[in-house]
Amino acid sequence: MRVARTAGVLGLLLCAVLAGTGGRERTSTPEYRAEALLSRMTLAEKLTMMHGGAECGYIGCVDGNPRLGIPALHLQDGPAGVGNDTTGVTQLPAPVAAAAAWDPALLREYGRVIGAEQWGKGTNVALAPTVNIVRDPRWGRAFESLGEDPYLAGRSAAAEIGGIRAEGPMAQVKHFAVYNQETARNTPGSNARIDERTLREIYLPAFEASIAAGADSVMCGYNPVNGTYACENGDLLQRILRDELGFSGFVTSDWGGTHSTVRAATNGLDMEMPDSRYFGAPLTAAAKAGKVDVDEHVRRILTAMFRRGLFDREQTGDLSAVVTNDAHARVARRVAEQGSVLLKNDGALLPVGPGVRSVAVLGSGGGTSVVSQGGGSARVIPQDVVSPYRGIRERAGSGAEVTYQPGTVRADGALPPVEADVLGGGLRAEFFAGTTLSGPPVATRTDATLDAFWHAGNAGIGIKENWSARWTGTLTPPATGAYTFSLTSSDGGRLRIGGRTVVDNGWSETRRRTRTGTVTLTAGRPVPVEIEHAQFTGNAVVAFGWTRPGQRLHDDAVAAAARADLAVVVVGKDGTEGADLKDISLSADQDRLVRDVAAANRNTVVVVNTGSAVALPWVDSVRSVIQAWYPGQEYGHALAALLYGDVTFSGKLPVTFPRSLADVPAAAPQRWPGGEYSEGLQVGYRWYDARNVAPLFPFGHGLSYTTFRYADLAVGAPRPDGSVPVSYTITNTGARAGAEIAQVYVGQPAATGEPPNNLRGFDRVTLGPGESRRVTTTLDARSFQHWAGRWVTAGGAYRISVGSSSRDLRLTGQVSLPPNPVAGATGGR
Repeated sequence: MRVARTAGVLGLLLCAVLAGTGGRERTSTPEYRAEALLSRMTLAEKLTMMHGGAECGYIGCVDGNPRLGIPALHLQDGPAGVGNDTTGVTQLPAPVAAAAAWDPALLREYGRVIGAEQWGKGTNVALAPTVNIVRDPRWGRAFESLGEDPYLAGRSAAAEIGGIRAEGPMAQVKHFAVYNQETARNTPGSNARIDERTLREIYLPAFEASIAAGADSVMCGYNPVNGTYACENGDLLQRILRDELGFSGFVTSDWGGTHSTVRAATNGLDMEMPDSRYFGAPLTAAAKAGKVDVDEHVRRILTAMFRRGLFDREQTGDLSAVVTNDAHARVARRVAEQGSVLLKNDGALLPVGPGVRSVAVLGSGGGTSVVSQGGGSARVIPQDVVSPYRGIRERAGSGAEVTYQPGTVRADGALPPVEADVLGGGLRAEFFAGTTLSGPPVATRTDATLDAFWHAGNAGIGIKENWSARWTGTLTPPATGAYTFSLTSSDGGRLRIGGRTVVDNGWSETRRRTRTGTVTLTAGRPVPVEIEHAQFTGNAVVAFGWTRPGQRLHDDAVAAAARADLAVVVVGKDGTEGADLKDISLSADQDRLVRDVAAANRNTVVVVNTGSAVALPWVDSVRSVIQAWYPGQEYGHALAALLYGDVTFSGKLPVTFPRSLADVPAAAPQRWPGGEYSEGLQVGYRWYDARNVAPLFPFGHGLSYTTFRYADLAVGAPRPDGSVPVSYTITNTGARAGAEIAQVYVGQPAATGEPPNNLRGFDRVTLGPGESRRVTTTLDARSFQHWAGRWVTAGGAYRISVGSSSRDLRLTGQVSLPPNPVAGATGGR
């Protein structure tokens, strides 16, 4: 960090000299300062800024230039907080949960937490937000995006970007532009074949809103679009992004997403990440041969750096800093509360009343294996995650007995974790350079349990790959009998109990695997435990689980439910970058658990942890269902506050829940994962509306502990800028305070070929019991346009609908507009 700070000071002095204005250099424009600096750079210095440099601890590093005072660039994931296995950070709820709050003000706070923690860690380019549209619920990264609707995603992203930038870092919005699946990604097999109108109306508006909000950088995606990789696609990066949307920042490739040198550079890519395979020596040769104008690329990077003040502000943060704090945790909790969606609440089962004296929390996600986040580059390591069991137990206090039963194995087959108390407080961990457990350990620590996606960097080893680990200790059995142990490991592992090998996952195995073995042990007689793990790639899963003698996961959970006044079943499905889901079903044992618990206890609440829509075949047999997404580190506190009514539900679905996979727009294999975007504009709720298909739960749906009445719709006359004011009155007709998300949809004349309704406005309205408020939502000119080679307003009557969801539209009016072809490609904003 000393080099970067020195570079910043030198940069100030250099620009003062070049500008010839002494202390007035700060008043020079970023463009002027960038041009002045560029004129002093050698070709080699320019090229250094266009690719990944020496490893610096961040996921992306661009070397600084001490001679010219150019700070190094530190790029870091991600969209749910500081990623890349850093510690001392806040694990925020997944972005889809933030989007479910339908609250730009809260999204700005969400962004500020990301920005502050990234800046505190020494990051100056935050790789967030992800704004790709959720085309299909099977997308592995659906949880890290902002839903299926371009308007909601755009408003959410714009607010988040404002928050990130307010704290210092650049915001790099991703992934431009049609990246909606992991299957065959970064290969020709993921080619997205899409028409221009669908591209403009569905997949680009959130990027357009992000650019308007000041996004400093854009990350191009993995997928080829209409046959050309996104990071060398001149149609996307030049014609649309720069020429038409007016983006003046720099474009970075996704990691490994660069596939050429001259093609990529001449078609709009400014920076290759994470290395210099194409933009190192090959680009040097191309520049010297006159095939690439390097100056334009470097000018964009420097200008963005000057705009963000990277030359003017001293950045003292570093990767070792602890940047989480109580204020950030409160934001995480508030997002989890406002983003959780009450899908069903028959007979007002919730909130939990004073008559509930016993609560059974069931499901592996309720306590032993909390699903608080998704995987991949959006993964964040928290200091602590509050489980549903812990949160409910703390909230209930002495007022109710709260018990827990896991009920099922984990999705990967792992049994519930072996608890620290039977391990004498934990296991001694030793980490070795190399994969043979040889030589002295380079680091040691104590792990209370082994049940996590884990990284050697957490132990401070400083080794990214080619390492191995051993855990040793003793286990004191609480009862005599047969114990079943499981070991889950990636890249090989072995488990020994009492000197006997109980599980061998193959020392040279290079895939994730769970195996089990059974051992008979005697109560109170300690036995030695040894776990070995070989790790080749850097990241690892290591989980050590068990079941005790006589323990029957499913039956014990159902019995606990039968004894309780209220049963809370927590179910979930993992989602991760790099792998799409095979289906939208929960595991069979989780579905069975819900059905059997509901049969044993009519007062059953199901809490769902998924990254997008999921099938709920048992929904008619339970009274309450909560969609909690991946809710971050404050999960249990937020859930308990909602269950007990300390906080009133207000979240709304940012994605449609189908009744079955066959109902989703891209269900046909030629569409998913085949790459045909032949559903066109009919993405998400637009498909269900156009095809008259009833969803399980519609886009925008979400119940409250109170009720709201809509009345007195008034649609104003069009204004000179093409916008239309829409006014209506909302009244809280219940006995509790609450917030309603009022949604405004526009139906265009049939001749336009638009879907029946498009979301074009929403307002979050908080009201006390009996309180009314007049709300005005202004629909911008784009609300009445469609793409026909440019943005066009067709003449005729436009239907305006206002309501509580896409399928609960309470008020309807209309406005008549004359035909009005809009000059320019991006008019109407």
